[in-house]
Amino acid sequence: MSTDVLICGAGRTPFGRSETTGRQLAVAAVNAALADAGIAWSRVRAAFGGSDSAGLADTLVAQLGLTGLPFVNVKNGCATGGSALVSAVNAIRSGMADVVLAVGFDKHPRGAFDPRPEDWGLGAEYGSDGLMVTTQFFGMKIQRYMHDHGITPRTLALVAEKAYRNGALTPEAWRREPLSAEEVLESGMVSDPLTRYMFCSPGAGAVALVLCSPEAAGAMDGTPVTLRSAAVRTRRFGSFEVFSPWIPGGTLTSVSRDASAAAFEEAGLGPGDIDVCQLQDTESGAEVMHMAECGFCEDGEQERLIASGATGIGGTLPVNTDGGCIANGEPIGASGLRQVYEVVQQLRGRAGERQVPDRPRIGFTHVYGAPGVSACTVLSR
Repeated sequence: MSTDVLICGAGRTPFGRSETTGRQLAVAAVNAALADAGIAWSRVRAAFGGSDSAGLADTLVAQLGLTGLPFVNVKNGCATGGSALVSAVNAIRSGMADVVLAVGFDKHPRGAFDPRPEDWGLGAEYGSDGLMVTTQFFGMKIQRYMHDHGITPRTLALVAEKAYRNGALTPEAWRREPLSAEEVLESGMVSDPLTRYMFCSPGAGAVALVLCSPEAAGAMDGTPVTLRSAAVRTRRFGSFEVFSPWIPGGTLTSVSRDASAAAFEEAGLGPGDIDVCQLQDTESGAEVMHMAECGFCEDGEQERLIASGATGIGGTLPVNTDGGCIANGEPIGASGLRQVYEVVQQLRGRAGERQVPDRPRIGFTHVYGAPGVSACTVLSR
């Protein structure tokens, strides 16, 4: 049996605030993906999916149909969607199933995430001392990176400006009002150097993908996109991560470097082959750092590249063409699959006003989250 895996169906809901439950959003995304592939739910032979706070994915069969298929719940923080995708890929490659669904969804309350230290292997005092505040961590991490590599606050503002500009072109995005770099800089300091409009917000949304073998794809309506690789990695010793109580001296390791390198090796491609990409942008500094960690530039080169417009839709390396997390918000379970959905649309030439010129052929996605986990994919048409 061929080990190739194709994405033949992709569906998503609008992201943001919603009166609809997370489960209802998930069902809507699944139905959209099935319609895109031109198949019924009964054709799906296995499913993997999850959310952080909106319920158990396997219970979606109550609405989708009681067909008896194996449906495995996945919960892996920000890499939930990516982990579901890897599981779906392995199900096809192993011969377990020829048509598999991956779904991610969530619905978070207003305000910042409020994780419990005990869930992350930390003592309660870690939270009472204020160290579970993720905005503080991201501020400290990018502050150090800016010091070491000559990145300025304006570069962080330009990342957010691009995100809101691209979000305005994305019908399903949450933040659809363009903002200038000056407005971003003046939006109020949250954790130096990160201002209010440099951050994404927790929200609601769902994404589903239908994956299949080449043999099964021949009977489907959707325009197939090849999933060349999908990799998930956890942190190694020496990483500087969310909720890490300490870091060792010397050169730091990076889970994003490890995951992206694994994805490129499996695909037989490199960063220079990528025409469009999605990088985790929990806040502006994350996108800056991940450009280098995923191999698209050297540390410090971001200052010039971003100022030149290289990461814009018409640039040499379009990044987060749908506005990323900053414009879409972050429903944890759905974010990684939203990235894949966007690249699928770009490779199909169906991205509308945000379509990258000259029809990109190869795309890349990267998601990163606490306490040091990353999932990456390489796709091609």
